[in-house]
Amino acid sequence: MKIVVCVKQVPGTTEVKMNPETNTLIREGIPNVVNPFDLYAVEEALRLKERFGGTVTALCMGPPSAAEQLKEVISLGVDEAFLISNRAFAGADTLATAYTLSKAVEKVGDVDLVLCGKQAIDGDTAQVGPELAENLGWAHLTYVRKINDVTDGKLVAERMTDEGYERVELQLPALLTVVKEINEPRMPSLKGMMRAKKAEIPVWGPEDLGVEADRIGLNGSPTQVWKTFVPEHRVEGEIFTGEVSEQVKALVQRLIEKKIVSV
Repeated sequence: MKIVVCVKQVPGTTEVKMNPETNTLIREGIPNVVNPFDLYAVEEALRLKERFGGTVTALCMGPPSAAEQLKEVISLGVDEAFLISNRAFAGADTLATAYTLSKAVEKVGDVDLVLCGKQAIDGDTAQVGPELAENLGWAHLTYVRKINDVTDGKLVAERMTDEGYERVELQLPALLTVVKEINEPRMPSLKGMMRAKKAEIPVWGPEDLGVEADRIGLNGSPTQVWKTFVPEHRVEGEIFTGEVSEQVKALVQRLIEKKIVSV
């Protein structure tokens, strides 16, 4: 079985700092990591390889520095990894990203299964996986918590729902997005780390993928981020003194003045 797992480089912090003058993220001094949800997809891909045989290929669309995150998944046991990186891809929204990744999956060729984390922690849209499947013309399943079996060109999996779970059978090739309940990611082995250190990460650009220029980067993005900012939280307080009845009257009067309540 030929498996592709998609990973993303994200900032390794939950403390977002903004430049008040440019309204952009301050990235200096913040380390990059593999999107945590993607590590569960990597682990499940490796477990499927161990159960059913085959290969695991990792794809990442991002800046040149994302090669380090691809080396990290190689240290876990991924067979090969490719970085999709070029200035032409910059500014891509989820639609343009999914289209670009679909061309990369097609370039890998003869893929049976694509695995993705349920979402990225920096955007939290959970859109790229399903959009990628749509571009490929494949069936897909989201919020997968368990893969029961793969046989005769079909896959049986369980997906989480608000009421419990559903057991679904899919015809391969297919795409799954997985949740953290599916497994526990492994640690890299010494042999894996040595292999990753020596690994060369091929870089694919627009010409390599044969993409349409008006469907990638900003040109292919119907949605764009105009401004990013941290909301200002203003807390006002006032202490009322006197008898309880007087405090209640003063509070009600102040709420009326603030037009929070009406009489």
